[in-house]
Parts: sequence; structure tokens; C-alpha cells
Amino acid sequence: MTRQIFNRLFIFVLPLILAACASTVTPNAGVANMPEWVRDPYTRFDRQAYVAVRGSGNTIDFAERSALGNLVAFFGQHIEINERAIERYQELVRDGGTAAWSINTELDTEILRHASFDSLIGAEIADIWNDGRSYYAVAILNRAQAIRVYSDIVNANQRMIDNLLDMPPAERNSLEGFARYQFAATVADITESYVSFLSVIGAPPMQGLRTGNDLRLQAHEITRAIPVYLQVQGDRSARIEGAFARAFSDLGFQSGGLNSRYRLNVNINISPAEITGSQIVFSRIELSANFVDTAFGTVMLPFNFNIREGHTSQAEADNRAIMAAERRINAEYANLLSDYLSRLLPR
Repeated sequence: MTRQIFNRLFIFVLPLILAACASTVTPNAGVANMPEWVRDPYTRFDRQAYVAVRGSGNTIDFAERSALGNLVAFFGQHIEINERAIERYQELVRDGGTAAWSINTELDTEILRHASFDSLIGAEIADIWNDGRSYYAVAILNRAQAIRVYSDIVNANQRMIDNLLDMPPAERNSLEGFARYQFAATVADITESYVSFLSVIGAPPMQGLRTGNDLRLQAHEITRAIPVYLQVQGDRSARIEGAFARAFSDLGFQSGGLNSRYRLNVNINISPAEITGSQIVFSRIELSANFVDTAFGTVMLPFNFNIREGHTSQAEADNRAIMAAERRINAEYANLLSDYLSRLLPR
């Protein structure tokens, strides 16, 4: 997953934070009587207690949005956000996937709402001034309040990670264990962005935090401990088996192990496909691939298709059908497998 500097400002949601905040407009007394905070917000707000940022616009609403957007942007310059982690985290929270691992569901909602720093908990408009042409607003964030709230979120995330990884050793080396470590890594990535935010506003360092990279390394160790046995029948040139092996390898899994818990059972049937009056001969390949957990005898991920290809000779038509099947596996199976594994976290 790539990391990028946060630059997404959906400031249209920011006024929701302020629904309970009452802002008043300082009466216009001419430019000569401009409040000092318009030039420098820290002439009014203690820099040690607040982060204060000014905004302006043609209306009060635009001025407020501008100020709040600039406040978010100030932190965005200092915080790296993993966009894929945010998407995965938000998806799991929306689907209820964190319920089994969380202590405080209400806090989960706050984490979801603010995961990408599109808004800031505790931000508010402190004052507005109008010079007769434009409106000016100052947005502030109370450092002490933000430190308390975001520290609580970090601690809640750490408890979630601890709960995810709290399993018997026998369960660790399984696809479920792999899914837990993968999601724990996602939560750790989100937590890292909060820790960066806390550092920017002057919070003391937080110790003993798990990192996403460390958890992903442990997830990778699980994949190495649970090889997938490929049983392919009807594969004339081993190209089909190779395509499936690559799909598992791309996700960190090894192939092999006759007694492995996880097996991919593939059946291939190639037969002539006659078309009356055609000068071209055709071959049809029918393929079924079932990813099986032998511990429970369940098919976890079925994958089936059939393809028809033609040529002037039956042998070449067969070869083209096999090549077409290989291309389809390369194009589709790794993504299907990855999506399945990402959704394996028990509800």
C-alpha cells in the first residue's frame, strides 16, 4: 500500500461539527478597526493552548468553511494518511466487522467519522468579522481537548488490535488468523496517523504501539506456515496449475504440502465444440476450481468458467483454449482470492 500526503478536504461536512456552536459576527466598524485576530489569530488565542487558523469568504458560510478547511489543511501538511487503510477501515466499521473486537462501539463511530481527518473533533468557529465586503472567520482547536479525545481513540484502537490477536496458537496459523493480522495491520496504520496528529499538537510520545508493517510481517509468516496444495486434473501442459500457483504466490502463500489443510481442487475438461458449416474447428475448455478447507470439508471459494476457441486444427484449438483459460486465471483469480481473504474476518 502506498502512502501519500493527505490532501482530501471534503469541507462540506465540516459545518456538521459546528451544529451546536453559536458564532456571532463582529459588527463592521471599518477596515481601520479590523480586529487583530484577522491579521494574526494568535494575538487573541494562546498558541500553547490552541491551534488557530483564519479563513475568509463572500458569505459567513464560506468564511467558516474556509477557516475550518484551512485548519484541517494545516494538519494535513504534517500527517501522512494511508488511503487504502482508510477505505478498508471504514468498510469494516460500516459493515459491523469491528463489533466483536471493540470495547466502545460509540468510539468506533468517531474513529470512522474522523479516520481521514476530513474533520477534526473539537474544532469550532471562535469569531467572525465583516469589513463591508468580505467575511473573516477564525477556527480554533483546543489542544488539551484534542489530546484527550485522540489519545482515547489511539488507546481504543490498541485494545482492538489486542483483541484481534488474542487467539489460541492453533488458530493463529489459519486463514482466519491471517485475516486477523491483516486487519490489525490496517488498524495500526490508522492509529499511526492519529499518533502523528498528536505529535503535531504537542502530546507526549505514546509508547509500545504496534506498527502496521510489523503486523503485516507476522501475517506473511502465517502464509508461509500454511501452504496450499494444488491438485489439478486434466492440465495437459501444467500452464493452468502455474497460473493458480502464481495467484497464491502473489499473496504470499506457498504451494505444496500433500497434507495441507488448504487445497485447491481443479478439474479441467477439453472437448471439441462443433459448429455446423464452419471451416474452423473449435475446442471448449471447462474449468472448475474449488478452494477447500479440509478441516471442515467446506468449499471456501468456488471458481468456474468455460471458454471456446477455434483454429484450423483441433490441436491448435485446444492449445488456444488452454491459453485463454490461463489468461483468465491470471486476470481474475488473484483478485478474487484477495477479496475473499480481506472479508474473512469473522463477524
